[in-house]
Amino acid sequence: MKASTDRRGALIGLGAGLVASGLAQAEAANAATDAALEPRGASNLHDLLQALGEIPRRRDFKTRPMIADNPDLWDAAALNAVLAYQGGPKQAWDNTDLTGPWLNAMRNSLNSQIWGFKQPNFLCVSATHGPAQLALYDQEAWDKYQLAKLAGGDVTRNTFSAAPLGPAHDLLDFQSPDGVFSSKNNSIVVLQRRGVVFMACHNAIWEHAERLSAVGQNPDHLPIDRIAAELANHLIPDVVLTPGAVATLVNLQQAGFAYSR
Repeated sequence: MKASTDRRGALIGLGAGLVASGLAQAEAANAATDAALEPRGASNLHDLLQALGEIPRRRDFKTRPMIADNPDLWDAAALNAVLAYQGGPKQAWDNTDLTGPWLNAMRNSLNSQIWGFKQPNFLCVSATHGPAQLALYDQEAWDKYQLAKLAGGDVTRNTFSAAPLGPAHDLLDFQSPDGVFSSKNNSIVVLQRRGVVFMACHNAIWEHAERLSAVGQNPDHLPIDRIAAELANHLIPDVVLTPGAVATLVNLQQAGFAYSR
């Protein structure tokens, strides 16, 4: 069992950078976010993200079945925390198109909810599956299993989970066209720091494992169940593994999340 500590480390590092640049002492009254990129006044969202950061994610699988039939096979505690979220509004995205506008659409929704509708506790969830789930595997998995071949097009690396590009001073200017809230920062890491929860699909993991086995992108000659285990173990930090994204969308809607695609 491995706890995901990357969020806390990233936030500490970002906070240290702010202090070093003098921004920590120059906090303005109209500052849009804190060092974690969470909206100001988002107490409910902050509590959820803190709780999710402390919930361990199992990433030591040796094998995975075709159908996830036991909560030990997914991040049940983290998923339950999201379903129990009492803040709002809440939106669940059905994301399947890796090279489509999914990250940009969620960023736009965040910006409009936070600054347009003044909803700092807005929670955005990505129920990720199909080709889009390739973005949730780390670069080590991309390299080993040549996932760029599954991605197709001009995709050569997992640039979807890239670190933020905007300079630190843009944290104080949410209108900056080059800042962390702009289209130049449509990355999973930035959206996670802003409070978006990315969920992975067990069924997509299994299907990717089947595909890798069928096309021979399997350097260790593993059976499908063990390829699936390796893919699950190489989800990027803070992702919530579910028994199936489409099925989880039902639960999210029952919990008050608006469905978006």
